[in-house]
Amino acid sequence: MSGPEIQYPREPDSPQSHLPFSPCVVVGDMVFVSGQASVDRSGAIVEDDFEGEFRRSIENLAAVLKTAGCELSDVIQTRNYVDLPADLADFNRLYREYFTEPYPARTTILNCLGGKLRYEVECVAVRRQVS
Repeated sequence: MSGPEIQYPREPDSPQSHLPFSPCVVVGDMVFVSGQASVDRSGAIVEDDFEGEFRRSIENLAAVLKTAGCELSDVIQTRNYVDLPADLADFNRLYREYFTEPYPARTTILNCLGGKLRYEVECVAVRRQVS
C-alpha cells in the first residue's frame, strides 16, 4: 500500500539556501513551504527595515509557492516570526496587503530570530483542482 506521491519542486529563480532543508514539499494537494526570509536569490541575507524584510520574505514565499503551482491566495496557514515586538503593528498592517479575508490560520511568534533577520514566514497551502 502506498501513499500520495511526495515532490520537492525547485526552480532556478526561486530563493536558494545553503542550509539542509527543502524550500517546498508537496504531498498530494498539500504544499508545505519552509521559512522564507529576506534573502536574495543566492540565499544571502538582505538586511533592511522591517517593511523591506517583510516584503522580500513574502515575495520569496510567493516565488516558492509558484514552483508548486500555487499563489498566496492558496495559503491556508502561516507561521510568522517577528523579531521585535515593536514591529507587530507594521506586521499586521503589511500582512493585510498580502492576505485578505477570509485570512489563513496564523501563528505569530515574537522575540525569536536573534540575529540579522527581523522577519521570517512559512506556510501551508492547498493546490486547487483545475476544472
